[in-house]
Amino acid sequence: MLDTLNLSFGDLKLHTVFPMFIVIFGGLCILAVNAFTLKFSRSLNVALCMLFIAIDLAFILGLRDFDSGFFGLITLDGVSILTQIIILIGSLFFIFLAISKKRYAEFQTPEFYPLYLFMTAGFQFMVSSDNLILILLGLEIASLSLCVLIAFNDENTGIEAAMKYFVMGVLASAFYIIGAMFFYLSTGSIEMHNIIASIYKNNFEPTILLVIGFIFMVGAIGFKISLVPFHTWMPDVYEGSNPVLAGYISIIPKIAGFAIAIRIFDIFIKSEITWIENLLYILIIITITLPNIMALIQEDIKRMLSFSSISHSGFALACIFINTTQSQNAMFLYWFLFLITNIGAFSILWLSKNKQKLWHPRYDHPYSKFQGLVRISPLMAILLAIFMLSLAGIPPFAVFWGKMFAVSSAINAGYIWLAITMMLNSAIAAYYYLKLIVFMFLKKPIIGTQNSEIYLENSTYSIKGVIGIVAIICCLSIFVVQFLLDITSKYITNNIY
Repeated sequence: MLDTLNLSFGDLKLHTVFPMFIVIFGGLCILAVNAFTLKFSRSLNVALCMLFIAIDLAFILGLRDFDSGFFGLITLDGVSILTQIIILIGSLFFIFLAISKKRYAEFQTPEFYPLYLFMTAGFQFMVSSDNLILILLGLEIASLSLCVLIAFNDENTGIEAAMKYFVMGVLASAFYIIGAMFFYLSTGSIEMHNIIASIYKNNFEPTILLVIGFIFMVGAIGFKISLVPFHTWMPDVYEGSNPVLAGYISIIPKIAGFAIAIRIFDIFIKSEITWIENLLYILIIITITLPNIMALIQEDIKRMLSFSSISHSGFALACIFINTTQSQNAMFLYWFLFLITNIGAFSILWLSKNKQKLWHPRYDHPYSKFQGLVRISPLMAILLAIFMLSLAGIPPFAVFWGKMFAVSSAINAGYIWLAITMMLNSAIAAYYYLKLIVFMFLKKPIIGTQNSEIYLENSTYSIKGVIGIVAIICCLSIFVVQFLLDITSKYITNNIY
């Protein structure tokens, strides 16, 4: 009996769940600190969040071996570790932005900070398991926490955005549960490695139940990564969220969704069923193209960036669809560079946020707000132009290298039309990114808004520091691309799957 107990305890391999437990423990500590302090301190809460996220990131970076533990429920493979690194780096930068000059309701709420850490843990659980139930548990923890954080926004649009995110989250969960049910009916297992083994036995010929399950899973993942036509909620949620959470939504939930897509899509792409490949191909083409067209007609920068991020999701999903080692490396490289650029863009929107709507009765960041910005605040105009040029894929800025490697992987795998679609849509996207640059550099400021202090009402050294760091990385990205490729190659080539 004792030997059995020892064996079970050894099989736990607790180091596989430490990353999640670190931030969960951090969230509980913050709850306790806020319960026993007389006065709420935003700086203390932000510092504690950053501390636990940094410890978590250090632990992940210190892992040398890939392993499966906790009774096989947790899988630390290359995809899981790379995804967690992006999640934690993004979470660290975005929580740092909470230290703003103006005191907004969401960041003055004690519950915000433990929920932020619980949300991070949820995404980590989601990407670190091949058990369909545990993935769902992580999805629900993260989605419900994020929904509440959006609702903390004291503007009227905050509740509306939270409700839309909640409804879409429920639909995604329903699709996911139905898909998992069909997977289980077909294979008798809810673990991805067993489902893969079942398909191997059938010589990559999935049963009809597996195919039905896959279709529902495409819907579930489509809601999380804003795959067209499941993207309609995204612009309104961006508009109703403050720039910090809007930037977070543009990066973190999507990379978690990509990690799940890598595991699930891999099964059916290898099966070489023509209509499944064609379905994914068409969805990716539409996801890259349609949001670009919609972004052309937007009046608000946040809504433009929301449609832009959907198109960028299509680029990343294309790398998953291509399903080669080179394309998976390109996907992680692309998303890391997109993370850096988006942090910069949304940080400037947060820096310039005003409680009074001076430029538009509805939007916080219309194009007209930045009209003639180079005459009012030249440095801000130059920095925002750098991030727009990067998002447009203009060399030598960060996202250019991600797009180049994505297109290269498509060409090398024989997907010529997909590569052409990527390049054409990059040209279309350049129009609406350059449109903002034209407003900033070639138009006169609106009368009554020439005071630079209006654009710096929310500025602090922490926000300026974040913008400075990501701007430097964005400009000098050519010197880090090979380093990032070496890291991604190491993890991808040693992936358990």
